[in-house]
Amino acid sequence: MTAAEAVKTLDGWYCLHDMRTVDWTSWKMASREDRDEAIQEFKQLLTDWEEVEQAENGSHVLYQVLGHKADMMFMILRPSLNELTDVETAFNKSKLAEFLQPVYSYVSVVEMSQYSGNASADDPKVRDRLYPILPKWEHMCFYPMDKRREGEENWYSLSFKERAGLLYEHSKTGRQYSGNVKQIITGSFGFDDWEWGVTLFAHDALQLKKLVYEMRFDEVSAKYGEFGTFFVGNHLAKDGLDTYLHV
Repeated sequence: MTAAEAVKTLDGWYCLHDMRTVDWTSWKMASREDRDEAIQEFKQLLTDWEEVEQAENGSHVLYQVLGHKADMMFMILRPSLNELTDVETAFNKSKLAEFLQPVYSYVSVVEMSQYSGNASADDPKVRDRLYPILPKWEHMCFYPMDKRREGEENWYSLSFKERAGLLYEHSKTGRQYSGNVKQIITGSFGFDDWEWGVTLFAHDALQLKKLVYEMRFDEVSAKYGEFGTFFVGNHLAKDGLDTYLHV
């Protein structure tokens, strides 16, 4: 195989990460009736998404973001970009969305690279990776990333064998956190400003920190990793919306 050969990928559901801030001033100035209507309408929207998830035609999660970057973080999976657009449009038309400001979004597709062999999309384990039901774990972290391509540190000039070896060593670090951290990799070539999106779920927030920190010492990250903005948050369940939005 030549250095210029691209790795084949298996691709699953399309993905939207959607971050919003709440206009708390406008929300507090709204009437109690308008706020209640907005909350109930949004709960019905979440119920509709739950039915899609139960039918295994997509998935979703909602998290409350820490810090000033956003207040709410949605991750939505659907079989096509058209269906993903329909979800986003329906949400934008909702009454609650009138009180939310978009601050960041990321479009990608669940991806599985075939560095370790020719995996089959018919394999149940592969299908679980390509079409995941998103865990509703306590904490979620999302960040976009690139592989560096500057001077001698150019990921795309490495041979297939070199890239595969580096990623194998990288994966061994991740496997140490199996059961404690759930990772979903989405590819965004041609879809967004970065090359991949990484979404991590954990019950213990420190597991997120420890995993990302240890992976920084893997050669593939130390030499070739470039990272974008990090968003971290706590799970926001449907039955917790009244408390979160109560004024």
